[in-house]
Amino acid sequence: MAGTILNIPNILTIARIALIPVFLLIAYWPPAIGVYGHEGSWTRHIILTSLFILAAVTDWLDGYLARVLNQTSAFGRFLDPVADKLMVAAALIVLVQWQPTISMAFAAIVIISREITVSALREWMAELGARTSVAVSTVGKYKTAFQMIAISVFLLNWKAIEPAAYILLYTAVILTLWSMIIYLRAAWPYLKQP
Repeated sequence: MAGTILNIPNILTIARIALIPVFLLIAYWPPAIGVYGHEGSWTRHIILTSLFILAAVTDWLDGYLARVLNQTSAFGRFLDPVADKLMVAAALIVLVQWQPTISMAFAAIVIISREITVSALREWMAELGARTSVAVSTVGKYKTAFQMIAISVFLLNWKAIEPAAYILLYTAVILTLWSMIIYLRAAWPYLKQP
């Protein structure tokens, strides 16, 4: 089954991308309710958090199933990290609009910028035949975990736990920068070549 495009892991990945417009529709429908400030309904926030957690779980599950069922494919290796980054970016953009503060905007910019930088770095390293030099690190996995938990807590929109959400988010920001430095250091011997 290896190499088949329409297999269970890839269907999960595609479903994760399909969740993004549903997530946005719920976040912004009906207009102006729960978009600015913290006046949104509890039901809306529970649904948004559930969708985001579902996306995070399928991110882990599709990779696991691809290995266990021997259903890896080039399509899956390409699309899986893209799907993860798209959902995270969508959620961060929603959160920045809900909380238009420098602390939220800074965290979102760092996280999204890192994903763009590392993706470009991996693509460039692949052209050189050295993609394994910038493979996913353990720090990158911790970064993803903290990021997913922090965004989930923010989506709940529960004031009482907002300080904890910021601690989780800024832990993710630190790990984001740390993991980017690890990738750049691994690529540095290639980057400094003439």
